[in-house]
Amino acid sequence: MKKTLQILAFLFTAGVAAQAQVVPAATAGPAYLRYSLRYSETATFYSAGEADQQRAIASGTLDYMNGGERLPFTMSYTGGYIFIFSGSSNGTGYFQNFSVSQGFIGRSWNIVFSDNVSYLPESATVGSSGVPGAGEPIGGSGSSPQSSQTVLTLNTPYLGNTARGEITRTINSATKFSAGGSTELITFPDGGGLDTDIENANLGLTRRLDARNSLTGQYLFAQYSYASSPVTFETNTASANYSRTWNRQLRTSVSAGPQFTQSSDSAVIPSSTGIYVNASADYSLRFGAANLTYTHGKSGGGGYLIGGNQDLVNAGFSRELRRSLTIGLQGSYRRLAGLASSGIVTAEFGGAQASWRLNDDFNLHANYTAIEQSQNAALPTNVLNQLEQVVGFGIEYAPHRQLRFRH
Repeated sequence: MKKTLQILAFLFTAGVAAQAQVVPAATAGPAYLRYSLRYSETATFYSAGEADQQRAIASGTLDYMNGGERLPFTMSYTGGYIFIFSGSSNGTGYFQNFSVSQGFIGRSWNIVFSDNVSYLPESATVGSSGVPGAGEPIGGSGSSPQSSQTVLTLNTPYLGNTARGEITRTINSATKFSAGGSTELITFPDGGGLDTDIENANLGLTRRLDARNSLTGQYLFAQYSYASSPVTFETNTASANYSRTWNRQLRTSVSAGPQFTQSSDSAVIPSSTGIYVNASADYSLRFGAANLTYTHGKSGGGGYLIGGNQDLVNAGFSRELRRSLTIGLQGSYRRLAGLASSGIVTAEFGGAQASWRLNDDFNLHANYTAIEQSQNAALPTNVLNQLEQVVGFGIEYAPHRQLRFRH
């Protein structure tokens, strides 16, 4: 009974907060505010060393866009609480994700500032919040959590903050210049991981060859430092990018170039020259989307290693099969080899979700997620080193009519 009252109290509070949200005035055109509330129950099965688990997840999402042409502003929040009914205590507690973006659009220049803050009781996997089984849409472009904390953990609170700024200047009809920077903080409040600070800067010059093809020359700088280690290292990358729009549905992009690494202690991380690769493909469907990305290069170590060589593959697919049925698929492969050690961590996870629209306001969802990680890096016991499977189902209240605003 106590658990039930907690769940109902949370849903009521989230609903009141969503409907009472103060909406900033739009600068131009229509703006919208939309929200949804979800309740899910899941069963988690571990292959070794952990007791199977049953839990409930109550969550809500709030999205706002002002529709401004000169000062576009967007905001998105997803948050909730994970209740444990039986079994392992892994992953219990609050989870939060908040992102905001402000643009300044001129005749020949654009400036965008954004910030994303995320708190999770363990590593992010599927959905925008990263919590498997919560019932958020998965698969489509932009539905994956963005974080450099790529080593999967159990029962390890994680707090991350990423701030970005970018300016783009149009030189002429075919040429653009861009410059930007970002900072990312990876923090483990209970000391369960390696707090990491990542600073990035970039410069780029893009030349449009024709209506479908463009080339970009880019310079990338990154610096990595750690709260519990005096060792820092930095990378300098020069890359060339080729982007092509094949048709209205398909767009591809490939970047590659040399990556130079230097550290404050060459005995721990020796200087080296490697290859940086980033490739992506995005396919837009009439009632869905698909995307695939691949990245190879240096990383901060995923929150547990002092630097790493990383291979990262992400894929997503979403499709509305009928007016009332939507499916989503999401998967990832990660391989991380330490720079300061010989340890290697590999992880794979995949998720599938089906959502049925009952009427204009209510949806039912069912989902399955499999997560597996192995490592020989002698990492702490809170790092996942087995197969974890999550099966869930639930209901969502998402009003079909958006709240729209005009001047």
